[in-house]
Amino acid sequence: MLELRPNCECCDKDLPPSSTEACICTYECTFCVDCVENVLHNVCPNCGGGFVPRPIRPTVARRTGVGLEHQPASVKRVNTQYSRDALVEFCVGVKDIPPQDR
Repeated sequence: MLELRPNCECCDKDLPPSSTEACICTYECTFCVDCVENVLHNVCPNCGGGFVPRPIRPTVARRTGVGLEHQPASVKRVNTQYSRDALVEFCVGVKDIPPQDR
């Protein structure tokens, strides 16, 4: 189950569970769409993969035991261990390789 991390790992922007601005990689590294497009160039700086929009977990349990009430979003903030310069350098070196070939 997705953690639904609460922030962008690059700029620390709040990304609540209902945010349409959250993007994730296959490891659930979480970044805002602005950082994905303008800083990272669709390259996860942690694994080198690409990003997809993060799904929104329903707030209402339309099935018994399912929804934010039963599986709440994470409150643990995660920030990248790399400097912004290191992020850019890594992503620029990978951005021209299609995600399926990385």
